[in-house]
Amino acid sequence: MPWEFVINLYRSYTSYLKNLYGQPTYRIGVDAGFSCPNRDCNRFGGCTYCDDMGATAVYHRSTESGMAKTGQVNQSLMKEDVSTAKEHSMQMRKQSIYEQIHKGKEFLVRRYRAHNHILYLQSYSNTFGSIDELREIYDHALKQDDFVEFVIATRPDCINEEIADLIASYKSDTIKDIWVELGLQSGNEQTLTAINRGHTVAACEKAVGILRERGIKISLHVILGLPLEGYSELEETASVVRAIAPEAVKIHNLHVPIRTRMYYQYQLGEFNPPAQRRHISYTIWFLERIPADIIIQRVVCDTPSHRLAAPVRFGAKGSFVHQLQKEMEERGSYQGRLSIEDEHHVGEA
Repeated sequence: MPWEFVINLYRSYTSYLKNLYGQPTYRIGVDAGFSCPNRDCNRFGGCTYCDDMGATAVYHRSTESGMAKTGQVNQSLMKEDVSTAKEHSMQMRKQSIYEQIHKGKEFLVRRYRAHNHILYLQSYSNTFGSIDELREIYDHALKQDDFVEFVIATRPDCINEEIADLIASYKSDTIKDIWVELGLQSGNEQTLTAINRGHTVAACEKAVGILRERGIKISLHVILGLPLEGYSELEETASVVRAIAPEAVKIHNLHVPIRTRMYYQYQLGEFNPPAQRRHISYTIWFLERIPADIIIQRVVCDTPSHRLAAPVRFGAKGSFVHQLQKEMEERGSYQGRLSIEDEHHVGEA
């Protein structure tokens, strides 16, 4: 087992970037004004767990301080942070992107002294649009800084050959790597239907194939602890990850934000989202069963407390990571320990 895994127990994204660039390197998350095929034109609808803030970066949530802890959300404040393609012209979207990137740069330089930046189109489905629209948005965003990587978050059903060709065309001497983050969430088809994902596992596998043919790196998002899922369903998800062999994985614990369909299911007592102890157990179980060379970009999510209905007893992100590493050390656990792929290679040696 390589030394970096002995020390870190899993291949952390922070360590990966530090080893690759030798200096602080951070993503600048951007809401580029896209929506999602699983939502209407105003971004309502979508997966049962997704609220109408999407995945907006924390440092772009300046107006959220006005939201009540009771869960009452001021819609006028929400609209200050999240614009839609329908409500705003292309010029206004470009202006918003410009402001978000420069605000993000200022924050990262001030807090982390990070002058090496990655462009991350984060919110909603950033390949959901015409080729001309995508090109105009991508071109504009990339002109705002000398980004070392370009990362696009989207859905498997929003990838085709033409879109993949466009994305691949941005690789250059400056932009060393291009990533696409795909929301798999679960390897169980019944779960995907229940959470209204709107795509199948096969759709994800097809999208990965299209992207990989063009040298685009893949990150898969998975949620551990979805309603009615146990270790049997987690094994299905781990099996899909092993088969796809992405360069990276993002692990999310199940959060139930207010103003989601899952919130009403939770209020009816239909399921109980994992608290910290159970998510630690799920995460260790999952990490042991995926190959050790996959980069782990996150192990927990961070929905702001005033938008979060459950779980109510969950430590801060830093505390969770500390407890996770402590328990892995105590168990003698590490990423890939029970991976089928690793066992196969050991048998060949």
